[in-house]
Amino acid sequence: MIFVRQKIPIFVLAFSVILIASCDVGEGNVDSGNRLGILHYGNGSEPQGLDPHVVTGVPENHIVRALFEGLAVKNPYTLEPEPGVAERWSFSDDKRVITFFLNPNARWSNGDPVQASDYVWSWRRALNPAMGNQYSYMLFPVKNAEAFAKGQISDFEKVGVKALDQRTLEVTLNEPTPYFIQLLDHYSTFAVHPPTIMKFGMSTDRYTKWTRAENIVGNGPFVMTEWKLNRRIVVKKSPTYWDRDKVSLNGVVFYPTENSVTEERMFRVGQLHYTAGVPLDKIPIYRDMENTPYVQAPYLGTYYYLLNTNKKPLNDVRVRQALSLSINRDMLTSTVLQGTAFPAYSITPPDTLGYYPPRLFGFNPEKAQQLIAEAGYPDGKNWPGIEIIYNTSEAHRKIAVAIQQMWSSVLNIQVTLSNQEWKVYLDSVDQMEFDIARRGWIGDYVDPNNFLDLFISEGGNNSTGYANAVYDDLILKKSTKAADRESRYQIFYRAETMLMQAMPIIPIYTYTSKHLIHRSVKGLPSNLMDSLNLKYVWLEDLEKEDR
Repeated sequence: MIFVRQKIPIFVLAFSVILIASCDVGEGNVDSGNRLGILHYGNGSEPQGLDPHVVTGVPENHIVRALFEGLAVKNPYTLEPEPGVAERWSFSDDKRVITFFLNPNARWSNGDPVQASDYVWSWRRALNPAMGNQYSYMLFPVKNAEAFAKGQISDFEKVGVKALDQRTLEVTLNEPTPYFIQLLDHYSTFAVHPPTIMKFGMSTDRYTKWTRAENIVGNGPFVMTEWKLNRRIVVKKSPTYWDRDKVSLNGVVFYPTENSVTEERMFRVGQLHYTAGVPLDKIPIYRDMENTPYVQAPYLGTYYYLLNTNKKPLNDVRVRQALSLSINRDMLTSTVLQGTAFPAYSITPPDTLGYYPPRLFGFNPEKAQQLIAEAGYPDGKNWPGIEIIYNTSEAHRKIAVAIQQMWSSVLNIQVTLSNQEWKVYLDSVDQMEFDIARRGWIGDYVDPNNFLDLFISEGGNNSTGYANAVYDDLILKKSTKAADRESRYQIFYRAETMLMQAMPIIPIYTYTSKHLIHRSVKGLPSNLMDSLNLKYVWLEDLEKEDR
């Protein structure tokens, strides 16, 4: 992306002066940030973009949710939905119609009121097949949303979203959907500002100039003032946000800290309040530290490998199963991962709202060798070779190296590794230009459905080639009509059994969140989703306290 200099508002200049001044006096970012109320945040990678209907990654999520707000938000302590743009909502008796009443004080950052029609327009955009929104399925519980997204109908009037007036939004669902309100905190369901989008192109154009710092209009607690590619993104407290009196931070600086070693060093010398991760070899040191800044907590997510089932030899289920059976997950998590993760034998983490997935396999070298031989590659003979791709990260590299060695030791096969920059990696996965790709999925809401619907035949995140009509029916239809949670979980169990038998993915481990957090940062609790809502965060000026 190329950014051009334009006339900058006075408040942006003032905020920039604060940042520059803090550097000139020789203060570290943390000390100056504590004094000025500016959080310095390690964000993992340069964002792919900031369009809520285009982006897919965690680094993008953090920034987008600072700039935009959904109808509902998650409380960071309880993860229960609470009012966002909608000050309240009500359900029909059959739970299929939800009426949202928008906050009359909700404003876009340019001062325009946030209206129900903005949601109708935005959801039409998000569902339009031309948009290429990989998360369009998040809205599929809405009546006829799936049919519109797949081009089966073209009349959006038939989709179950209607502005009754400018403050009242009516949403009609296909079936009662227990988790639907939770979905409204996911950026793919956010409204965008229609005039801003249209100013820079068609509604479904991707990566246009509307997301540049000088152009973007959001409705969240912060507004973007600067985007220096591969250096930083700066946001400041929004003067138009409806709940601005509860926003304590004056601003946040997001840094693309793709290298975890560099990120840890930045934290150690006082340049960051918060890190996206922690180098594995540093974790034992921080664990033993008194008053440690290291924070580890359970995290609703699974790390796995995508297998391109359209490519030989991975088109053979026996090969896929042999690869999985050759991974010693206990050894991997205890040594390479330093005890910071748990072995995974399914896509859904155990005890996801009381759901426990099947475990159909483990570490079994003998069975793996038998299967690879049956597939035509006894002791690695005639093996055509495969490649693992991963995005730049020392942790991803270490895991890939360990698995590469296990496959060599157990199956006598050769596997190459390819490190790709984040955007290149995402494109490789989207275009299915890979053999095996590392992947991680963090739950968007606490329900098994969020993991299992990844692999429906035409799902935006199913970059495996796996397609099964029975599986689709179980996830998309039968589970939605289940009479109670128990019967619903039985359906999920059956579907996940099918998935793990077909093995289009190889589950490796379930996550824990791992961060270094400076003691001045408050209002950032650990939770199962590692959910960040900057609205609740504040900084204590520790130097002032010491004086």
